[in-house]
Amino acid sequence: MNKVTTILMLSAVLMFVAGPAVADWYPGDGHKMHYPQMPDPNGWDVGFQSDSGPVQLADDWMCTESGKVTDIHFWISWEYDTIGFIDQIGASIYSNNPMGPYGWSEPEELLWQQGFGPDEFNVIPYGDGEQGWYDPCTGDWRHPDHYQYFQVNIVDIPDPFVQEEGTIYWLSLYVLTEGGGNVGWKTSMDHFMDDAVYMCPWAPGTWWELRDPLSGESLDLAFVITPEPATMSLLALGGIGVLIRKRRK
Repeated sequence: MNKVTTILMLSAVLMFVAGPAVADWYPGDGHKMHYPQMPDPNGWDVGFQSDSGPVQLADDWMCTESGKVTDIHFWISWEYDTIGFIDQIGASIYSNNPMGPYGWSEPEELLWQQGFGPDEFNVIPYGDGEQGWYDPCTGDWRHPDHYQYFQVNIVDIPDPFVQEEGTIYWLSLYVLTEGGGNVGWKTSMDHFMDDAVYMCPWAPGTWWELRDPLSGESLDLAFVITPEPATMSLLALGGIGVLIRKRRK
């Protein structure tokens, strides 16, 4: 087998290995934020829909690599494990207000916003655990409520937001469903800076800290911002370069 054929085969293999990290995301895959906020298997799911109407949820992250935000991954569960169909996901990115009117940081200026239909994301089973359901706008909670949780992957985002290294941003998500129970954004095992926040339909413009309804402890939400496909390709090409250099020695 000649050197060119070997390099082409290695290229194909490395691109194949890099490819899955762009769609589904697993620990050890790349990221472009402080660190991945992994889902808590025994935590809470905070409802996107309250008895009083839609709830806006948001959590902050620090950019660790300037560039386009083309891939967003987050974790959800369905109330009572009654699984339905996701019609649309709305994603927004805000600047950071480090000291809001009530003493905690919160989203400030809307920087980017986009909606995604069913053909623009995928949902995969991810794990299970004894999880609770929490409606922060009414204070209602149940634990346990459900056991399954899922990963949602939005990839290759058209007209993506461009983030800057070292900057704090806020990610806000909303999920519209059809059939099944309500959907909740999973809380995370990992804490970064201030609490996640929520906005209730009866108090537009007011962000409240998200805290555990039982312990009162800070809650963060489970998500990860990952490298765009071009970055993953460069990682693969870098791997090829290493192999070529080894062959020359």
